[in-house]
Amino acid sequence: RDGLTSAAPQLREAADAAFFPEPARRRSPKGGVRDVSIPQPARRWTHPASELRLSGHILKLVALGLLDAAAICFATGLYRQGSFWLLVFFALGVAAVNVTFLTERLYPLRYLLPGLLFMAAMIVYPLVYNVYIAFTNYGTGNILTKQTVIEQLESRMEPAPGAPRYTFTLFADGEQQLTLLLESPEGERFVSDGQNLIPLDQVPEAVDLDGDGQIDRIGDALPLSRLQIVRHLSALQAMRPEGEGRSLQLASSSHFQELVPRYRYDAARDAMVDQSTGTVYTARGGFFTSPEGERLIPGFQAAVGLANFVRLVANRSIAGPFLRVFLWTFAWAAGSVALTFALGLALALALNDPRLRFKEFYRSVLILPYAIPGFVSALIWRGMFNTEFGQVNRIVEALFGVQVPWLQDPFWAKVALLIVNLWLGFPYMMIVCLGALQSISPELYEAAYCDGATWRQQLKEITLPILMMSVGPLLVSSFAFNFNNFTVIYLVTRGRPPIPGADTPAGATDILISYTYRLAFEGGRGADYGLAAAVSLIIFLIVGTITWLNFRFTRALEEVSESV
Repeated sequence: RDGLTSAAPQLREAADAAFFPEPARRRSPKGGVRDVSIPQPARRWTHPASELRLSGHILKLVALGLLDAAAICFATGLYRQGSFWLLVFFALGVAAVNVTFLTERLYPLRYLLPGLLFMAAMIVYPLVYNVYIAFTNYGTGNILTKQTVIEQLESRMEPAPGAPRYTFTLFADGEQQLTLLLESPEGERFVSDGQNLIPLDQVPEAVDLDGDGQIDRIGDALPLSRLQIVRHLSALQAMRPEGEGRSLQLASSSHFQELVPRYRYDAARDAMVDQSTGTVYTARGGFFTSPEGERLIPGFQAAVGLANFVRLVANRSIAGPFLRVFLWTFAWAAGSVALTFALGLALALALNDPRLRFKEFYRSVLILPYAIPGFVSALIWRGMFNTEFGQVNRIVEALFGVQVPWLQDPFWAKVALLIVNLWLGFPYMMIVCLGALQSISPELYEAAYCDGATWRQQLKEITLPILMMSVGPLLVSSFAFNFNNFTVIYLVTRGRPPIPGADTPAGATDILISYTYRLAFEGGRGADYGLAAAVSLIIFLIVGTITWLNFRFTRALEEVSESV
């Protein structure tokens, strides 16, 4: 205690030095603090982590600045092209990136933002655009906008009635640069480079060497003979000399003639007027159409409402094939699921038998169809089903003495597709069923055996009910997958053979997705993107309904499993 008492002044001095900087501390003779003034702020020490945060913030601002600069350039290009909807989506995406990275409260969203942007670009925007196209006539003959079509029609020129003919002389220099010398019936002469029409007296390069009134040279260009002019006929046809209120075009091998626009757009009537005949072509259904039904080509994009959907129902040449494709799509998806599940379950039951030897070998062999890429297997099977040279027909002919038209007859083509899809799909069902079977408790089978249940009763009362709890949702999703299984259909049969009398490229083995593809790209009259988009919208609604049923079915199975 005496030592602590003697050391007390030194401890107090150390405490004062730590908490009261100079000159704030003053001690009285009794050891207390006196004359305490306001302490001066000590020099602040900066932690390295703070400097790193500041550097990161600066780098973030620089990166966002560069991104915004590039985005402005890209948005300007979209605006010039008239892609306003795409511009809106792009601007919203860039704004979302800036707000997310500049707002601390949205920090967790930074990890979700890339996926959300890609989802918007690859799923939401195409979906919205597809819905828009489904209500338009967009397709071959109706690709351009209305304003572009008006400009094209107004640019069509024809010789004016009674227009004078201009004789011409063609000059060419050593570099084959062409110059025209044109002369009207009144004796007016003009020089042109193919675009501009300039009076001869304003061209000092035109020289008459012998004084006979004929131009012998224009600069370094010399006149060509008629035989030489024929070699430049294509270049002459492309020339459109304009000037002095005139527009000329080649009318024959020796004359140019004045042209006038054939069509004039009347904005008040929203119609094109043929100035040579006086016919009025009103805008109707994406075309400028005369009262007699004659259409001016090309047409333009226009909203047609529910016309594409009505065509699928009301037009017999479209509705009949569409109904056959629609029904076959459901039959194809249901048949594929039923066959693959039946074979997969049968093999799983066999492989799950404890008495079976060489299980590992059988599993390895049976998984091979699933390991080979589907498009490779589909092309191999297409060759095997060839009527003349395929191995399948050779075997059938050796056994039964007949040849089956696998890819030419509608019925056998559908059978061939189901066989191919059975080969491709049973390994997946086998794996799923085998895993589900191994999760069933053996005690259930032992109790059923003691109660005298046969293996059929055990399969019906134990195996299938428990199996469907885990496999049921997968069967629904497999149905949705096969509903849009474009690969097998198109690679094996290409949707053929065709349906007789169809107004659209519909085949006997087409499903809705392949039918949509062929509508868009393989139509005999050109692409019909509007009708294809309408069919794809129907597919979307069907698949969406199947997905909703899948969720409902899954929840129902979850409730059943809780009570088991």
